Parts: sequence; C-alpha cells; structure tokens
Amino acid sequence: MSKTVTPYQNQATKKEQVADMFNNISKTYDFLNHFMSLGIDIIWRKKAINELKKDQPKLILDVATGTGDFAFEALKILKPQKIVGADISAGMLDVAKQKIAKRGLGDKFEVKLGDSEKLPFEANEFDAVTVAYGVRNFENLEKGLTDINRVLKPGGKAVVLEFSKPKAFPIKQLYNFYFNYITPGIGKLFSKDSRAYTYLPESVAAFPDGEAFRAIMHKAGFKDTKVRPLAFGICSIYTGIK
Repeated sequence: MSKTVTPYQNQATKKEQVADMFNNISKTYDFLNHFMSLGIDIIWRKKAINELKKDQPKLILDVATGTGDFAFEALKILKPQKIVGADISAGMLDVAKQKIAKRGLGDKFEVKLGDSEKLPFEANEFDAVTVAYGVRNFENLEKGLTDINRVLKPGGKAVVLEFSKPKAFPIKQLYNFYFNYITPGIGKLFSKDSRAYTYLPESVAAFPDGEAFRAIMHKAGFKDTKVRPLAFGICSIYTGIK
C-alpha cells in the first residue's frame, strides 16, 4: 500500500484532517472544481453515471457526496426514486443542503454526516453506490470499500470516479506540471486554505490507481471489477459488483 498522505502536518487522524480541510474550502469548492478542470469534470461525472444506466438503480448511495454535484447529475440522468449522500464534512453538506432546498429536491436527495469506513446504513440497503473523487481521501481504503460492499444489495454495482496518473508523453509531463504548480497557485489565490490544493496532487500521486485499485476492490469483496481510463489516464472509472 502507498504511504498515507494527509492534508496537514498535525497529530489528528487522516479522516479528521480531511473533514477539517473540506470544512475550510466548502464555500469555494464548486467554483474551483469547475474552474481548475476547465469544466471537464462535468463530462467525466456524466460518463461515470452512465455506467449505471442499464442497471436502473432505484436507491443510490453517494459516498463522499460533498456539495452534491455528482448526485444532482445522477438524479437527472438515472431518475432513481432516491439518492442518499454521505460525507465526513459538515461544511460541504451545508452547501449541499442549500442546493437541495433551492432546487426543491428534498424528497429525492437527502444527505447524512457519515464516515466511509462506518457508513450509517444497514447491510444490503442500496441498489448502487457511487464515489466521485473521494476514495483517495479514505483513511483506510480497503476498509472503506468493504463497507461500501456491505451496504450494497447482492448484485448491486459500485462506481468509483477518481484521478489517476497518466503515463504517456507529453500528457504525463503536462499533467504533473499543472497539478504540482498551477493547481496550488490557483487554490492559494481563491481559497483560504492553500494547503488543500497542495494535498490534492500529493494524494493523487500516492493513490494506488489502475490495476492496483482494482485489486483492492477485489479484496474488499467486489467481483467483475473493471477500470476505464479517461482523458489519457488523467481520470479513471472503476466498477465492481457485489
């Protein structure tokens, strides 16, 4: 396993630090997300959601839901009966709640404060579980994936969207330059927590992507696991069945 990368250099656990970090950046998160990815993150989200189209899940859990963007898009595309979003950051969930109220979607989308390793749900509860840009922030990756597997119904599907590391020249070099130099600079300019945007490239660099992540999914109890690289490997979609 890769070394543990944390947002701050203090004695708190990784999950405590991640919660603090997202609380700090919750107000500017949506703007910076779309700005720094040039809006491409919206296309990647749609591709990940489309992995569930033929499954037609009725009840979906969105882990590390943040401000809810992935869940809102899933509601639009998949039209499930309900989506439940769980996140460790109360600050991010406050933004999500405001957006839910503004869009009048309280009957379709609810959010709960919850830890990915001890999800506050029963076993075999959800038809599908999604995680967008959240698994690399798990303190214990295998434990988090095992708990996602627990709350899925037998035959249910997990879809994970996460940054990965491109390997081909010159994408790899451009990506590393952008992530290591441009991203922290933009983060510093617009966010009150510049460390959050230094942690981003560090967490991606330390993350076991590609086949290594697929192997962890398999260990966590998933079968028929697949990996689909997007945009020359900048991002990947992983799927697995319980």
